Amino acid sequence: MTKAIMLQGTGSDVGKTVLVAGLCRLFANRGVRVRPFKPQNMSNNAAVAEDGGEIGRAQWLQSLAARVPSSVHMNPVLLKPQSETGSQIIVQGKVWGQAKGRDYQALKPQLLGAVLESFATMRAGTDLVIVEGAGSPAEINLRQGDIANMGFATRANVPVVLVGDIDRGGVIASLVGTHHILPEEDRRMIRGYLINKFRGDISLFGEGVDAIGGFTGWPCYGVVPWLKAAGRLPAEDSVVLERLARGSDGALKVAVPVLSRIANFDDLDPLRAEPDVDLVFVRSGERLPADAGLVVLPGSKSTIGDLMDLRAQGWDRDIADHVRRGGRVIGICGGYQMLGRMVHDPLGIEGSVTATPGLGLLDVETEMAPEKTLRNSVAFSREYDAPLSGYEIHLGVTRGVDCDRPSTMIDGRPDGALSSDGLIMGTYLHGLFTSDAYRAKLLASFGLTGERTDYRAGVEAALDEVATELEAVLDPAWLDSLVQ
Repeated sequence: MTKAIMLQGTGSDVGKTVLVAGLCRLFANRGVRVRPFKPQNMSNNAAVAEDGGEIGRAQWLQSLAARVPSSVHMNPVLLKPQSETGSQIIVQGKVWGQAKGRDYQALKPQLLGAVLESFATMRAGTDLVIVEGAGSPAEINLRQGDIANMGFATRANVPVVLVGDIDRGGVIASLVGTHHILPEEDRRMIRGYLINKFRGDISLFGEGVDAIGGFTGWPCYGVVPWLKAAGRLPAEDSVVLERLARGSDGALKVAVPVLSRIANFDDLDPLRAEPDVDLVFVRSGERLPADAGLVVLPGSKSTIGDLMDLRAQGWDRDIADHVRRGGRVIGICGGYQMLGRMVHDPLGIEGSVTATPGLGLLDVETEMAPEKTLRNSVAFSREYDAPLSGYEIHLGVTRGVDCDRPSTMIDGRPDGALSSDGLIMGTYLHGLFTSDAYRAKLLASFGLTGERTDYRAGVEAALDEVATELEAVLDPAWLDSLVQ
């Protein structure tokens, strides 16, 4: 029978995503048929699964770690936060509806059937499924109707390993406190725990392990050090943007406004990996740096809402000044839509505002439409004569004079737009910077001719490094028990 284990956290952002990815690669390297699964994810970083439909970008990464094709069944419920309309609900890869937070709590029981169906699909023909929880089971106010943590674990009878983050402090209290407040039905699902993100001499935490065991009776399956290689992996959600360090005095400064509904910001990871690029994420209340050579407007889950936010921050004036100085701008997906003259939403898909002026940097206009474009694509940069590959996830159609100068070809179709002076570029293709050839030519246009990184090889190497580190510190008997 296919085995399964679920990692749940004492809180959000304790490192579950990286641990699941690392374990998937660890077992894949051992020749085990392993798949990831996350019942419910909340993220605007989405991917197009190989069987069609949207999943969380983290589950796409975990499928890469497991060396298996990605599937909508790896993340059957995906919540994509929007502005006024709450969250868009994606079920098994397709738009299911929308709901505000309180309303969604009442809807969750309706989604359990799809979650269990997808879990059964993932178990078929494999040896091990590694499940990732969401948030924390300690959020007992959300326990009724839960499908993300203990509600799933108890219904699917999947044993749980609890993950505590020692880097944020209070890890003993968080683990012991979780044990204390969980009802017995949930507590008995927990087999043990992991300590994550430890810095320094691990032997110094021996008394901590003893204390946790004394209070809970749970065994410790390992104390995981701070995994440096994890920084080279795509991040799951925008909470990490608060921690991302600025580049190290790179020759080219690239400024990225952190919009309130920023989406798929892992598009920027290949630029961040370049040693001669200083990638600056500009937060609320900050100005775009005047010495930036390139401004990138990333994707957005709410183009109109983020345009309004952009103006409220004064970033529209910063971008206009940047362009007057001869600076360049690239807009991806929602960022592309913002570059035009107008964004229309006559059906109110994004909210109550049905039209707003864009930045006017491209002679195009966008009209939102209910049909979502969703596909993995092979593409080509007309601008730099370079191969591309990526994916499209967007609502809306963009038309205008500058579309007569398409920036890219996607599956043989013209896409995007270029301004007449070539300084402003927009495209619907996510993954643009992942192409080593495109990135090399883009950076060369700024005078950077150094050797470029192989981004995809770097991600693969980082997954292998994480797997190797986990294998060195996790209880080997526990690891063996997962597949015996």
